[in-house]
Amino acid sequence: MAKTELAVAELIWNMIARKTGNVGKVDFFPQKPAFPFGEGFPGREEAEQPLERAIPETQGISSARIAAFLKELALHESIDIHQIMLVRNGKVICECGFAPYPAGMWHASYSMCKSITGMAIGMLIAEGKLKLGDKVIDVFHTRKNLFNIFRLKDVTVENLLDMTSCVSFNETGIVSGNDWVRGYLESGLAGVPGRDFEYNSMNTYMLSAMITEITGESLMEYLRPRLWEPMGIRRIFWETCPKGITKGGWGLFICPEDAAKLGMLYLQNGNWKGEQLVPEEWVRTSSTLHMETPSEMSSHGYGYQMWMGGREGSFNYNGMLGQDVLAYRDLNMVVVTNAGSKELFQNCVLLGIVKKYFEGDYNPPSRLPDDLRSQIMLQHVIEEMEGRRTGLPVIEKGGWEKRKAVYIRSTLRQNRIHYLDGKTYEMEEKHVGLMPLMMQVFHNNFTDGIGKIGFTAAGNRLFIHLFEGEEEISLEIGFVKAAAANVSFHGDIYRLGVKGEFSTDEDGRMVLKIDFAFLEEACRRKVKLYFDGDTLEAHWDETPGKEVIMEGLDSLTDIGGKMGFLLNTIKESGGIDVFHILVERTVQPVCTGRLIDPNAEVEKEKGTEKGTETEMQEARDAVQDTLQNTAQDAVQDTPQKAVHKFVGDAAQKIVQNIVGGAVQKTVQNIVEDIVQNTEDTEQNTVENTPEENTQVSSLSAAQNALADNTHNKEGEHVSEWKSC
Repeated sequence: MAKTELAVAELIWNMIARKTGNVGKVDFFPQKPAFPFGEGFPGREEAEQPLERAIPETQGISSARIAAFLKELALHESIDIHQIMLVRNGKVICECGFAPYPAGMWHASYSMCKSITGMAIGMLIAEGKLKLGDKVIDVFHTRKNLFNIFRLKDVTVENLLDMTSCVSFNETGIVSGNDWVRGYLESGLAGVPGRDFEYNSMNTYMLSAMITEITGESLMEYLRPRLWEPMGIRRIFWETCPKGITKGGWGLFICPEDAAKLGMLYLQNGNWKGEQLVPEEWVRTSSTLHMETPSEMSSHGYGYQMWMGGREGSFNYNGMLGQDVLAYRDLNMVVVTNAGSKELFQNCVLLGIVKKYFEGDYNPPSRLPDDLRSQIMLQHVIEEMEGRRTGLPVIEKGGWEKRKAVYIRSTLRQNRIHYLDGKTYEMEEKHVGLMPLMMQVFHNNFTDGIGKIGFTAAGNRLFIHLFEGEEEISLEIGFVKAAAANVSFHGDIYRLGVKGEFSTDEDGRMVLKIDFAFLEEACRRKVKLYFDGDTLEAHWDETPGKEVIMEGLDSLTDIGGKMGFLLNTIKESGGIDVFHILVERTVQPVCTGRLIDPNAEVEKEKGTEKGTETEMQEARDAVQDTLQNTAQDAVQDTPQKAVHKFVGDAAQKIVQNIVGGAVQKTVQNIVEDIVQNTEDTEQNTVENTPEENTQVSSLSAAQNALADNTHNKEGEHVSEWKSC
């Protein structure tokens, strides 16, 4: 297995095995600053070179239409819309944050920033320092060797721009080590360069690396005098790789208004206030169709680092999970979205709604008659979306009875806050972090694990205290609206909005639901805390989470080596997909805590070791029986069929025991040995004739190895068999 595949497999196993700390192969260093607040917050942040504001009707757009658009976006929970900005004729006609996300704050752009990297390449070409036909390997001439000269001899700058490089070193490579340029240049090809469209964020990273290689500046430094300063874009942050190269294809945090300016820049053919920032010819070339794309990604194709749109001449700077800058030339209009949806590309619910309102046969006039009633309605909708209309009138619909119900709920909440005040719970499983798993992987910032959860009250306010590693994270839980605060994760600063709700489950247990919204990101961390006497049960989740992670996991079946062979074998055998079950439990763990008595030392539960020893023996016996039966049945099969049956049956039995509470880490070791021995068996299939003794000996060897493994590791894993 290649280095990258090994790194991906190891990272998956480490997360499944509930390891904490730096579980990856990439060195971590803190870099993300806090959002630079100004006098505009809370509320809207004043931009440098702010765009002019205008009433929608003065620009030919109906306020009623925009209000309906906002309400439809908010109705779809799967979209989880965060911010919207509409600009026509250079004027902002609508800006809205959807609580708890404030309008004007910067937001992770994901792949949307690829289009900005493409702009920088256009500038570099105009300066005569690069050509579309230049070979990638020639740009990095100091890294040439006998192998990459032949492997990448046909890969050009243009292939990176239109996503046809076919280099197999893709996004998974970011977990394999610190030198991503080396990983890319030493990789093979998965298709024919220039012919096959293979969307790959590392192509954009290499474009950024080219700028550094040629100019000696990072992409951020290169753009500062050429783009950021002329356009008044200063509240911006772009992550770098461990080598200091701007990531290029992701990692940018940008405010919606500044993103809208970049859309306008292209509508103005690269000209900003009389200064030609991006060459006009490059604007035309990059926003023209170059490659047809798979229909599940987009129906309109791809240009140079941007997607084509649904209207004539339109285009989209598109990032996953709902980060978009849609530019419509014929309307002279820009739509900016930030969201936390579960969808990766252009064919999605969010953009479907945008198209419904602003594409098709929609052709607004240059101006509409004034409509004060619709304008007031739109303002009310925006205030409602932003959580600014939460005040309860003296008597609202429902009369005094509703006011009485609200008063009762408020009193009950106060009683529950008082009940939790001063309580702290020691968690039995200390592997879950506050930061969502998706963010941990994207930012290479892995949790140290929450060891304790505590609560304190100040009047009617409730605070949660998460003791994660050596740090204590203290956050107020808002109940009417989210309470916002900055949190440091190993030195990276993120803004969170925290909102809670008390309820009761069917068994009468008190439940506290908490939504931790990462206000600069697509992700939320969610937890339901069930209180039962001295026990706390925490059910963790994240959005977007399981669906997106599972989609990424499915792509691993395309890789070779142990990981790819095992995943494909399990699927072909018809057995339960062990990895999907394991990952689902990793994304949505359930952990138990015990109340710490402040007046006495907490005693450890008796019988724990005895219970875990019994669990271990049951799991070992179950797997051993499966392996024994599989080995006997395999005599009748060809070697390849034997391997498939061996892995499939064993995986299914392992999953059944996991669901029943078997040891996570022991399962990891069992599956790792299955991987090793099935690969050995596959090798034997090639080298030997399919005789019965070969089949039996191969499977017996695997069986014995697994038996030795589970026996030898018994002592090591006794303390780790508590199922989450």
